[in-house]
Amino acid sequence: MGRRKINWTVWFSYLVITGFMAYILVAYGLNDPRKTGIVSGKFANPNFHYQTWKILFFFHITTAAVALMLGPFQLLKASRKKMKKHRTIGKIYVSSIFLSVPAGIYLAFYATGGIGGTIGFLILDIAWFMTTFVGLKRIRERNIQSHQEWMLRSYAVTLVFVTFRLLMPIMVFLLHLGFAIGFPLAVIVSIMINLYLTERYLKRKRKGTINTASYAINKGSN
Repeated sequence: MGRRKINWTVWFSYLVITGFMAYILVAYGLNDPRKTGIVSGKFANPNFHYQTWKILFFFHITTAAVALMLGPFQLLKASRKKMKKHRTIGKIYVSSIFLSVPAGIYLAFYATGGIGGTIGFLILDIAWFMTTFVGLKRIRERNIQSHQEWMLRSYAVTLVFVTFRLLMPIMVFLLHLGFAIGFPLAVIVSIMINLYLTERYLKRKRKGTINTASYAINKGSN
């Protein structure tokens, strides 16, 4: 039952990710990005270079998409049973993030919402890099449990790309906060929600592991 629940979670994750990528493709690939409200406002900045921004934007979302698609599979126990494949996919996942972060930092300085948007996306990029870097460091130290926990945090930050797109219209339009407040707030709240849910899950998992170990010790002593 537990395995079936996990599989459904993974498939649901892929369904959400596919919907997100389809939205990005239609909004920025099939249509002219300059016609979208978020991009058109950037032309008010005299330092905005559209062609450079466009190249780094598509590079950023492409590498982020790779991380989004690989993450759910890597978190499955079935993946960890095939260690050679797990390591290969893990290297691609980490590399895609390390390539995406520098592009994201550049894009942050032209973020919608002004200085607030810039700060929000810089925090996102730093959190994305650090959680992934620590996860990589832990596996090199052979600390498997810590590695798994930090890679889960890394993927939680990766999923901010999806969570943000769901929250942004609520913050900007439904709550009438506008782009200056709603845009950066959506980024920060998305990070907080994803990491909070991750920590809750990890706490429950640790508690379950401790209870299982205690039961085994007590049963052995009897």
